Amino acid sequence: MFTVKNPRYRDRVQQVIDRAAFVKDLGLELIDLGPGWCACGLVVEPRHLQQTHVVHAGVLATLADHTAGAAGSTLLAADEYVLTAEFKINLLRTARGERLVCRAQVLKPGRILSIVESEVFSVTDEAPTLVAKASVTLAVLKTSGAKATPEK
Repeated sequence: MFTVKNPRYRDRVQQVIDRAAFVKDLGLELIDLGPGWCACGLVVEPRHLQQTHVVHAGVLATLADHTAGAAGSTLLAADEYVLTAEFKINLLRTARGERLVCRAQVLKPGRILSIVESEVFSVTDEAPTLVAKASVTLAVLKTSGAKATPEK
C-alpha cells in the first residue's frame, strides 16, 4: 500500500517517542506501528484530569498529534522528519476510563505535506469509546548537518 523508504522506521519512531520529553512526561507509549499507521496509548492518571475529573483536552490533543507524527514518520526517508503544520481536533465526548489509545493512519503521504487522521479512544472494562478525532497536516522536512535531528 505505502512505500517504505527507511527499513529501520520502527527504531526511528521508537526513538522519536523516547526522546520527546513532554510526551514521556505524559506517559505516552508506543503500542504498535506499520507502514503508514501507528498506535500509542497512555494510562490515565489524576494529573491528566481537569477540574471536572475528565481527561484534559490537551492530553487528547497531544496524544492525537504525536501519534499522527509517528504514523507519518513510518514513511520517511532516513534524512527526513516531520513537524505538525496544522491540526484540527473534534472532541466528541468526555474521556473517562483507565486508558487512552490512539490510532493514526496516513491518508495521503507527500513530499512536502502529509495528511494523517487520528482517532482517540477511552478504554475501560467495556468496549473502547471514540472520544476524539483529529486531522493533522505534517510538514516533511530534510535534516541537515547544522540542525538538530530526531536521531541525533
